[in-house]
Amino acid sequence: MHRLLPIHEIAPDLLAACSPQEGVRVVIEAPTGSGKSTQVPQILRDGGVTGDQEIVVLQPRRLAARMLARRVAWERGGRVGGEVGYQVRFDDATSRETKIRFVTEGLLMRQMLGEGTLPGVSAVVFDEFHERHFDGDVALARCLRIQEELRPDLKLIVMSATLEAEALLDYLGRPQTRRLISSGRTYPVEIRYEPQRERTAGGLWDHVAKTMGEWYRGHGVEGHALVFLPGAYEIRKTVEAIERCSWARGFRVLPLHGELSPSAQDAAVEASDSPKIVVATNVAETSLTIDGVRLVVDAGLERRSDFDPRRGLATLRIEKISRASADQRAGRAGRTAPGVCLRLWSEEDHARRESSTPPEIHRLDLSDALLTLKAGGIHDVRRFRWFEPPQSQSLELGMKTLVEIGAIEGGSENITQLGKELSRLPVSPRYGRMLVDAARAGCLEFFAVAAAATQTRGLFPNQKKRASDLTLADFMEPGDVSDFQPLYRAFCRAADLKFDGRACGEAGMNPGAGREMDKVARQFLSAFQRRHDLPAEQGRVPGGEEIGRILLTGFADHVAIRLSDATLACHVVGGRKGLLEKSSVVSGEDRPGKGANRPPFGRLLLAGEMVEVEGRDIAVRLSLATRIREEWLEELYPDDFQVVAGAVYDEIQRRVVAKTERRFRDLVIETRATGEVPPADAARLLAAEVCEGRLTLKHWDDAVEQWIARINTLAQAMPELEFMPFDAEARQLALEEICRGAFGYKDIKDRQVWPALQDWVPAHQGWLLDKHAPERVQLPGGRSVKVVYRHQAKPKISVLIQHLFGVRETPCFAEGRMPLVVEILAPNHRPIQLTEDLAGFWAGSYAGVRAQLRGRYPKHDWPEPG
Repeated sequence: MHRLLPIHEIAPDLLAACSPQEGVRVVIEAPTGSGKSTQVPQILRDGGVTGDQEIVVLQPRRLAARMLARRVAWERGGRVGGEVGYQVRFDDATSRETKIRFVTEGLLMRQMLGEGTLPGVSAVVFDEFHERHFDGDVALARCLRIQEELRPDLKLIVMSATLEAEALLDYLGRPQTRRLISSGRTYPVEIRYEPQRERTAGGLWDHVAKTMGEWYRGHGVEGHALVFLPGAYEIRKTVEAIERCSWARGFRVLPLHGELSPSAQDAAVEASDSPKIVVATNVAETSLTIDGVRLVVDAGLERRSDFDPRRGLATLRIEKISRASADQRAGRAGRTAPGVCLRLWSEEDHARRESSTPPEIHRLDLSDALLTLKAGGIHDVRRFRWFEPPQSQSLELGMKTLVEIGAIEGGSENITQLGKELSRLPVSPRYGRMLVDAARAGCLEFFAVAAAATQTRGLFPNQKKRASDLTLADFMEPGDVSDFQPLYRAFCRAADLKFDGRACGEAGMNPGAGREMDKVARQFLSAFQRRHDLPAEQGRVPGGEEIGRILLTGFADHVAIRLSDATLACHVVGGRKGLLEKSSVVSGEDRPGKGANRPPFGRLLLAGEMVEVEGRDIAVRLSLATRIREEWLEELYPDDFQVVAGAVYDEIQRRVVAKTERRFRDLVIETRATGEVPPADAARLLAAEVCEGRLTLKHWDDAVEQWIARINTLAQAMPELEFMPFDAEARQLALEEICRGAFGYKDIKDRQVWPALQDWVPAHQGWLLDKHAPERVQLPGGRSVKVVYRHQAKPKISVLIQHLFGVRETPCFAEGRMPLVVEILAPNHRPIQLTEDLAGFWAGSYAGVRAQLRGRYPKHDWPEPG
């Protein structure tokens, strides 16, 4: 043991709790900085309660597992791979000597498939369980089952910094579960809120640099700084912004995120006598400790991967972090001395944030984990012992995907032989199916590289640094139909250069990414070794048709069609829409052989990846695309075609037409005009487009929406007045009336809307609407203020704080049943607080608001509180 940390206070209790021979379950609550991640496994090992067996420590991130193993090995005077090691995806640093093994959660899941009882393992420690990763949830349930049915000697220890322990104690079983609480962080951390007051052209990174400069100029430099940002792009821009500042001279400015090489990651976390600024993603939020950090600067954002089961889409968006995550980040500043955390958002914003991040079980595609459960003998996954059950829609979509790729049977939901084979592969079931079919065809090497490309960093940077740098387009050839073809050639070029740093760098390629791809591809290849039922030679490079057919077996629900050759916009199976990447082979833009020797394909394609990303706007990006043919779909999925005749809305013509459509599932792949459209059908379809927001009417403006919101608000607040709510069905009917007799958008875009709406509220109710839900409210003193009515929310008024002096009671409508939300504005008209209790505001938070704003706006009146 090295210097004592707060977690050592509970070491005797921990060893006592782990002493029984059977049924050991322990919950440890220990905040950031307590030392739990590095010390608990050592306490167990040195206390003798695990004998000569292994202690497995689960970590949610590969970087944390590797760094923690290195730290613990150093503390024990050994090397990584000896007594202390780690196992993460595609990287194993363990040996027969290893007794403390840090692993990622998904890896333990796969180990339990091959060795169901975890032989040789004495204790499983679940670190940072509060992050609620899906694999961690399932691994805990599987370990509980192993302990109860097969290995009562297996010790289970669950640790977290912000754990809501009551639910976990109920889940584990209160009578036999010991709860231990460690003290807080070693030193106090002062929290300051520094929101960006004015928008600047430089964005977030310039605000970070400016805020840090002001802090250091006013307080001097003490220790290191840790800056939290949502992603690698923001980190790079922030590092550049800081390095341009004169105040940063003398600092080492280092990035830290999962895409960096191991050596670059080591440089960020290793001890340093000179001051450094580490600019990191949330990988530094938990587990990892950078000694000497005295200042944390938190942008309050994270790039979060989610999955929308309704649309079957992965999403990647920048989201606000929860209050629990903010506390975790702040704690990084109090590890070795008193510290400060500068939060780049307001205190009011902080109060409105989620208390904790939603668990992954409600956010991610479940197909991979469901297949793992099936392979592990869990037949009825709906009755599995979930810590928190998934949404039924997500679970059913995951099961549907597994049926589609042949991993489970459609009726019985029994796992197939193919499903068992897929469960053993270290890749998602979709790409696993691709690898299995490729191995059967004798072209596994090509598809192993293709799959590896989806699991690793990109071989090419997002932007060229020099005109001489190569891009993926330089590896395209006439006749290419798939993005995987030039990608494979580029990888082969990097391999020919032996992934040499200088040679690859001169070509504009990332040698580290190439080596990582090579390592992952080799692991995929090794999974099929010694298979006598497969061709021995797997190096054949497949042609375009073979690539398309193999991909279709795993990605039939990713089939898409371009709206025309002139656009990248696509429709996708499942009623989804997306944009094909312009750099794709399939786009036809600036490709070798453009206009000549083009393969005879139509507009059908398959997207290997579909992700909704947030940039300047939100868009579904279709990437790793491959051209496909309709006849391939007919051969593989003959029962999924249908012919439908009727009236449809044509997005290109922006009018309703009569057509006969040939569809693959719900995707229209061929259309023929057939005759005239019944007027009622035209009105219904045009109205539906307006309802969905794809068409807009000039005169359906905010005044109309406010009128609708007033009706709905009053219908809910005073049901005795018998106002009929203006719901989605009413909106559709009203729009159909507006669209009557029209067949195209140009016929309706300028039509008046009030004639179709005026009869919704009878004359005898009109005065009641104006009385109980008026458009404006008069404040004491005579000032009239506009009321903003909102769907599914209370009405709101926005008022300058100076105009509210003397207003003690919150204005109410509907005979006092409907208090208005008051948005209080600063003199610059920016919101400073929302309240439904003006009296409480004056008695409480006004004093703080006054202290904050009086110096900034000295010419305005700021009466004393009270």
